[in-house]
Amino acid sequence: MSRITTVQLGTDGPEVGVQGLGCMGMSWAYGPTDTDEARATLDHALDLGITLYDTADAYGAGENERFLSSFVKVHRDEIVLATKFALATDPADPTRRIINNDPDYIRSSIDGSLQRLGVDTIDLYYMHRRALDVPIEETVGVMSELVRAGKVKHLGLSEVTGSELRAAHAVHPIAAVQSEWSLFSRDIEQGVVPAAADLGVALVAYSPLGRGFLTGSFVSADKELAADDFRRQQPRFTGDNAAANASLLEPVRAVAAAHDATLGQIALAWVQQQSRIHGLPVVPIPGTRKRTRVEENAAATGIVLTDDELARLNRIADQVKGDRYTDMRFTSAGRE
Repeated sequence: MSRITTVQLGTDGPEVGVQGLGCMGMSWAYGPTDTDEARATLDHALDLGITLYDTADAYGAGENERFLSSFVKVHRDEIVLATKFALATDPADPTRRIINNDPDYIRSSIDGSLQRLGVDTIDLYYMHRRALDVPIEETVGVMSELVRAGKVKHLGLSEVTGSELRAAHAVHPIAAVQSEWSLFSRDIEQGVVPAAADLGVALVAYSPLGRGFLTGSFVSADKELAADDFRRQQPRFTGDNAAANASLLEPVRAVAAAHDATLGQIALAWVQQQSRIHGLPVVPIPGTRKRTRVEENAAATGIVLTDDELARLNRIADQVKGDRYTDMRFTSAGRE
């Protein structure tokens, strides 16, 4: 297939392919990995015009950043590298995840990411989650220091509300907001999407395939996926919720058949077309560890859904059973 088209992140942000690559699962969270195939997938994605590569220091305690470093070293001038800070382990309880936006923690986090990735500058640096006890203006103020120091080129936020985005943008330009957005998750359309469109901020959609559920590749996480797979902990993908949600894929199957496409391609095409509907750049970052899958995903950028198909698909989200996470503190839901 030909290379995908490009779009700009934010008013002054970098130009990237209209679809990026979520790298988390290549070394963490989704069970056993074929490292050689994952590495080859990074290269093939770049051949297809996918230039935004997304990781975080929280993915395997920095292991995902280290995994990417050899690829980054070879292709540094061809890619836009995004990583994140804020998710940390509770010193008093190593099994508990906390959100840390303290200034000193941010400054140490960027240095750690730079070292693990083997670079001097991060192209897009996200606040992974917001700690509500720290004013967002303070957090973005510290992040802006990193820009002035040359350690970061552009700033991003993840899982924030529209009002939080506006407050942050008033301190320093925000190039992109990353939030979950898919046929199953549409709460961000209430506040953050209109705010981003108004401010000229791009929306980077994570989990646009519902962590693989929208592809039909599994039905019940607790019965079908590896014991260490993160999805076994997510309410939507287990028990009665999973069975109910699996039935919601029937309209996706019908639309896919009409386009001679896969379920995943239709789910991605729906996200891609939200750019036209909401008037802002939208870059989904589906994750995969396979070359065949990244090619399939990229091909979805060429699928155009009709208004009738969009209407049929739009009805799905209101019927989804179960929360996105067991602990919804890690989302912006309910804060708008």
